[in-house]
Amino acid sequence: MQKPIYLFSATSHPNAIHINSLDFNFFQPKIDFSKYDFLILTSKKAVDALALYDKDDYINIAALCISEFTKEYYESFGGKVMGVGGGLGSDLLPIIKSYPKDKKWLYLRAKEIAGDGFGVDEVIVYESRCSSEILNFRLGNEKCTLIFTSPSSIRCFLKNNTITSNAEVIVIGKTTAKFLPKNIKYTMPSINSIKECIKLVNI
Repeated sequence: MQKPIYLFSATSHPNAIHINSLDFNFFQPKIDFSKYDFLILTSKKAVDALALYDKDDYINIAALCISEFTKEYYESFGGKVMGVGGGLGSDLLPIIKSYPKDKKWLYLRAKEIAGDGFGVDEVIVYESRCSSEILNFRLGNEKCTLIFTSPSSIRCFLKNNTITSNAEVIVIGKTTAKFLPKNIKYTMPSINSIKECIKLVNI
């Protein structure tokens, strides 16, 4: 019998048991989009937050996206993309710095972020909190795979669970890995995506 694969993420995958990690609240602070040359989008939720605004105000402003997933989501929304990172915030800094200093960037961000930002204008457009689904989840001592896709997914999981020696742990990237308890062994894909995490599962 195949051991269960638990995916702690906002996005599901057909080969895993999906545990939604976070619930979101969206804000709508006043933004003068006409001041900016580029947007910075580091999550699907930042794109969802844009839906609260008049599309004509921002849809022609090209966005720098943190990953292919965010890029595809923003393009499906009708947005233009001027660059894509490899899934980490640090990937975006060299791209930002390669443009003239007089270019104006707007970072649409969460209330709490794992990094230090990008040294550009930023506005908080959403916040996250642990979902009731993950808070009610209880892991026994079964052999299983745990896939964590964000620092928050680990933080919320650990509120009511511990990672046992029977659990194979996979994290989506370096930033997420930093939030694991010390001495927990893990694997990580070379590309930051849920699809690549699933490929690493030791059946």
